[in-house]
Amino acid sequence: MSARAPAPAAAPDHGLGAREIYKAYSGGDGTPRHVLEGLELVVAPGESVAIIGQSGTGKSTLLHLLGGLDRPTSGEIRVRGHRLDRLTEDDLSRVRNEQIGFVFQFHHLLREFTVVENVMMPQLIGGVPPEAAEERARELLSEVGLAARLLHKPAQLSGGEQQRVAVARALANRPLVILADEPSGNLDPETGERLHELLFSVSAAHRSSMVLVTHNMSLAARADRVLELLEGRLVPVDGRGPEHTPVQAIG
Repeated sequence: MSARAPAPAAAPDHGLGAREIYKAYSGGDGTPRHVLEGLELVVAPGESVAIIGQSGTGKSTLLHLLGGLDRPTSGEIRVRGHRLDRLTEDDLSRVRNEQIGFVFQFHHLLREFTVVENVMMPQLIGGVPPEAAEERARELLSEVGLAARLLHKPAQLSGGEQQRVAVARALANRPLVILADEPSGNLDPETGERLHELLFSVSAAHRSSMVLVTHNMSLAARADRVLELLEGRLVPVDGRGPEHTPVQAIG
């Protein structure tokens, strides 16, 4: 990991930023349970950030907030200048589809569709013509080593192959950022390591930022920064805090 210069903890116009994020849920007795408390994070274009922490600390909650799948109790989240926490549901869906790619522990592929159709889907939702969507899907599937599996259904693929389809789908709309939640959690170590190589190589090739949640320290160590979620805030593991991003990338 290379040294990085400090930058202010503010959401860059061309990156991903979370500022003063609080998130609380109501417990069974009505008492609020505070998960995130004043959390700050800036991710510059092309930067990779790994978030580690014990189970139940709110890592997946944070990823859902960053991806617009949930809204914070208070605070602001920006993706390329868009305030996710202020968007209407329709606008939020559009930004989520166009700017954010998701790779989850469970791939969530559509079982009734072929591999190429699964990768086409985000593009079709965004209004891309079918011919162009298919061409892009075929290119991405070739990039992740699945050119020979285009017409297979997900059930005909191995777990590792299904996750590679999920990576291709995440890149379909050329997103600003990829959010990955334990992407290799259901894979054996060897297959997981190949997926890690793929994630970092394709995100770099496509100049997408990446935020990944993981318990796998070898995966986390590949990232530009490693942060631990403790008591609702992000703490640097390697001496560089949430406010440190490449200045040239957000200027």
